[in-house]
Amino acid sequence: MRIHPIKLIIVIVMFTVILAVLAGAALVIVARELNKAPVYAHGEVMFEVEPGETPRSIGRRLENEGIIKSRYFWYVVNKIDKDVIKAGTYAIQLPATQFEIHNILETGRQVLIKVTIPEGGTLTKTARLLDEAGVCTEESFLNAASDTELLETFRIPAETLEGYLFPDTYFFQENYAAEKVVRVMADTFFKRLSEIVDVDSLTPEKLFEKVTLASVVEREYRIAEEAPLMAGVFYNRISINMPLQSCATVEYIITEIQHKPHPEVISIRDTEIKNPYNTYIHKGLPPGPIAAPGLTALAAVFNPTISDYLYFRLIEPDAGKHYFSKTFDDHIKAGKLYVKRK
Repeated sequence: MRIHPIKLIIVIVMFTVILAVLAGAALVIVARELNKAPVYAHGEVMFEVEPGETPRSIGRRLENEGIIKSRYFWYVVNKIDKDVIKAGTYAIQLPATQFEIHNILETGRQVLIKVTIPEGGTLTKTARLLDEAGVCTEESFLNAASDTELLETFRIPAETLEGYLFPDTYFFQENYAAEKVVRVMADTFFKRLSEIVDVDSLTPEKLFEKVTLASVVEREYRIAEEAPLMAGVFYNRISINMPLQSCATVEYIITEIQHKPHPEVISIRDTEIKNPYNTYIHKGLPPGPIAAPGLTALAAVFNPTISDYLYFRLIEPDAGKHYFSKTFDDHIKAGKLYVKRK
């Protein structure tokens, strides 16, 4: 049986159109999956309503993030339920109808608490922030951060997770379990670290050394561009068996071990404190991390700038700029020039 050429062309065109439609639908599905709202816990998704955001904008984002199927029906819901949607961060338990979602957003009862953990913070400072935010108590967080089982889970050869809890903005439930808080922050650390290095290629001991040095760099650098150069300086000092001589480690002793107020300046007497963390009197790395390093400091220790520098000195406090030098004489001269210019 022969098919008329015209009919054959029509069949081919129709088949092509069908394939195009299916491909387009697939792309939409993929796009939605890529933009899908991150699952928080127990089937919940996190959704943030910005101050002054319109119902149309909210509906569009809810659809894009895969929380609702149709923003057009969302517009209808808003016409029926005219109560004002309040700005904030909400946990939405899925599946849920659009009327249920609208009710959650209009009540203003936020299930999640937004907490920002700054770079360079210590476990005690992080514990205080979480306590003040109402996420978990200081005591429970510090206990979880030194839990043997958690340390073994994340293969950390230390007594605490100091340095391994990534500084970032988190969303937690009120009175959330401290163990879960620590797990989330540690998971985030390894996830973000994998962006700059193959974590599996490092032994726990080697990674511990890198994290320790990164914590020192974190507390020393002011300008991101200088962080790799500082890491290079510390590597140079280690290679010639020269003390790191980091003021940051002395600050750590004063504030975290001696529990004294943060000093305005580090004195000669401070640099003589007898403590394993004092890198003025002990060569090599301190016993462990002194803070939570961010990506800049972590990237710096894995990709340091190679140089002959052995010293650096802050010469522009407002700009955070340092002067790098090869010899101690140049280091001293830089200080005199800074004082004279000041």
